[in-house]
Amino acid sequence: MIRRIASSSLLAAALGCALAAAAAAEPSGPALYEEHCAACHGADRLGGTGPALIPESLSRLRGAKLTSTIAEGRAATQMPAFAGQLSEEEIAALAAFVRVPLAEVPVWRTEQIAASRSFVPDYSPAEAPVFQADPLNLFLVVETGDHHVSVLDGDGFTVMDRFATPFAVHGGPKFTPDGRFVFIMSRDGWVQKYDLWSLAEVGRVRAGLNSRNIAISKDGLHLAVANYLPRTLTILSTRDLAVERIFDVAAKDGTTSRVSAVYQAPQRDSFILALKDAPEVWEISTDPKAAAVYEGYVHSYEKGMVEALPTSEGLFALRRIEVSEPIDDFFFTPDYRNLIGASRDGARGVVVNLTVGREIAELPLPGLPHLGSGISWLRDGHRVMATPHLKEPRLTVIDIESWGVVDTIETLGPGFFLRSHENSPYVWSDVFFGPNRDVMHVIDKQSLKIVRTLRPVSGATVAHVEFDRDGRHALVSVWEDEGAVIVYDAATLEEVKRLPMRKPSGKYNVWNKITFSDGTSH
Repeated sequence: MIRRIASSSLLAAALGCALAAAAAAEPSGPALYEEHCAACHGADRLGGTGPALIPESLSRLRGAKLTSTIAEGRAATQMPAFAGQLSEEEIAALAAFVRVPLAEVPVWRTEQIAASRSFVPDYSPAEAPVFQADPLNLFLVVETGDHHVSVLDGDGFTVMDRFATPFAVHGGPKFTPDGRFVFIMSRDGWVQKYDLWSLAEVGRVRAGLNSRNIAISKDGLHLAVANYLPRTLTILSTRDLAVERIFDVAAKDGTTSRVSAVYQAPQRDSFILALKDAPEVWEISTDPKAAAVYEGYVHSYEKGMVEALPTSEGLFALRRIEVSEPIDDFFFTPDYRNLIGASRDGARGVVVNLTVGREIAELPLPGLPHLGSGISWLRDGHRVMATPHLKEPRLTVIDIESWGVVDTIETLGPGFFLRSHENSPYVWSDVFFGPNRDVMHVIDKQSLKIVRTLRPVSGATVAHVEFDRDGRHALVSVWEDEGAVIVYDAATLEEVKRLPMRKPSGKYNVWNKITFSDGTSH
C-alpha cells in the first residue's frame, strides 16, 4: 500500500512538472510585446512612433492580416518583419495579446492632447501658392497602401507632392473655407494640418485614441473630432491645434456613447453629431451669438418673458434631439433642414427634421443603406437622392420632398460610394463587394438607367469617384496595393490618363468640398 501511494505521488509530481514545463514553454504575449513592440507602440499600447495596438485601431487587420503584418512588416514604414526573429507561435501569441481590450479606458484630456501637439520646425507659410496650378482644383489622394497622401494637379493630373500621414487615415480630409489648409485624421486620433499653398505639413496633434472622422466649422476656425475612445467630442482650434472644448458624450439619462460621426451643417452654422449608443442627435453651435438652449420646461418664449435657465448658449451651445433609437451614417438635404439616418436594424432610413427637432418620416431601405455616401440632384424638377446598399445589389432613389421611393436600380453587386457633379448627366456607382468588385456603373440621372458599365482592371477592386472642379473629368481608384487613379473624360467616358498609386482609396477635390457640391458626400 505504501509503495503504491509513493508511486502515485511520484507520477503526480512528474505530471505536474511536465504541465508546468509546457506552460512555461508557451509564448507570453505581454512579454513579447514589452520586448519587441513597446518602444514604438508605447508600453500602454496607445501608440508612439507607431500606431496604437488596441482592438479599436486594428479593425482593418482582421483574421490572418494581423499575423502576416507582424511577420512580414510594412513596406515603406518603420514596421520591420519579425518572421526571422519570432516563431509562428510567438507571432500568434503577440497578435492575440494586442486584440485584447484594455482593462481601463485611458485618460485622454486637455493635458494629454496638448502634450502630443507638435509642429514642423522649418515650416514657413508661403505668401501665395508655390505652384502654377489652380489651387482650388487640387485633389488629395489618400494612398492607404503605404500611408501617404498625394497632392494632384486637377488640370494636368500630375503629382505635385506626396507626404506621409499617420497610420490608417479615415473619414475624409477637411479643408478651410479658402481651400488653403487641409486637416487629415487617422483612426488612432491623430490630426495632421497641411498647407496646400506651401505644399508642407504644419503640425499634428492627437485628439483621441480611436477616432471616426472630423468636421470643420463654417468659418474655418474650429475642428471637431468624433471619438470612440474615449467617448468624447474634441474641438480644436484650426489655427494652432489647441484644445478649445471637450464634450463628454452622454445622453440625458446618463448613458455614455461613442460618436459615430460629426458633420458640418453650413446653413445652420453648427456641428451635427451621430451617437452610436444613445437615442439622440446632437447639434453644437459654431456661432458665437447662438441663442440659448433650454432643456427643461419653459413657461413662455415671448421676448422678455422667458422663465427658465439656459443649459447653454453662444459658441458650442449644445442642443439634443431625441429619437426613438440610435441612428447614424447621415445624409443631409442640401438645405440641412433634414437628415436621413440608418436604423439599428439596417433595414430603414429615419428622417429627422433638424428645425423642429423630431422624426418626421421612415423609409424602407433593406440591405444596410450607406446613407453617408448618398448624393442628390434635380430630376424632372424634383430633388431626389440616391443611396447604395452594403448588403444588397441595388441603389434606392428617394424623392426628398415627399419622402417616397422613386425607383430602385439593380446593380451587379453591393456598392459603397456614389458620386456625380452638377455639370454631369451621370451618377457613378461602384460595386465594392463580391465577384464584380471590378465594375463601375455609369447611370443617367434622368432615366435612372445604366448607360455604361466600366471594367478598367479585371479582377481588381474599382471604387470611389471624384470629379474635378468643372465636372469635366472623373477620377476612379483601382483600390489595390499596386493600384492606380484612372482619369476619365466625364462626357465620353473614355480613359484619359492612368497614375500608379499605392492602394488609393478616397480622392478629394478642394472646390467640390468647400462648395458642398451636390455630387459629393460631406
